[in-house]
Amino acid sequence: MKVAIASDHAGFHFKSIFVVELFEAGYDVTDLGTDSEMPTDYPDHAADIAKALIDGKAERGILICGSGVGVGVAANKFKGIRAGVCHDHYSAHQCVEHDDVNVLCLGERVIGIELAREIIFSFLQAKFSHEPRHQRRLDKILSIENKNMKQGG
Repeated sequence: MKVAIASDHAGFHFKSIFVVELFEAGYDVTDLGTDSEMPTDYPDHAADIAKALIDGKAERGILICGSGVGVGVAANKFKGIRAGVCHDHYSAHQCVEHDDVNVLCLGERVIGIELAREIIFSFLQAKFSHEPRHQRRLDKILSIENKNMKQGG
């Protein structure tokens, strides 16, 4: 699976660790920055992840900032992106299985490294269920997204 990963300065430490671990686990990893702990703006990194998914350069994205919230808000502004902030194992797999989430957002200042590892691998191993109730709900989300895009919102 092709995975794009990015962080701002507040998520740099985790990102640096997980780039290596994902590669060693057999994932095709693209590191989209940041490359240091120098302050950066999380919307820029969310845009980079969104572009990678939209352009087909990655199947899933991982964004890390201090809380996970900022990158999640920014990523969800892009058509076709469904980003979820997950700080527990259940949400990490359930968001993919039920909602077809394609971007995982984590907060390095919120959770520890071991939990982050468990969350990331749960997210990447999960698959959308295509159960009728989940597909129906996803179709409604996509319809809302498409309607808002046509209205310019």
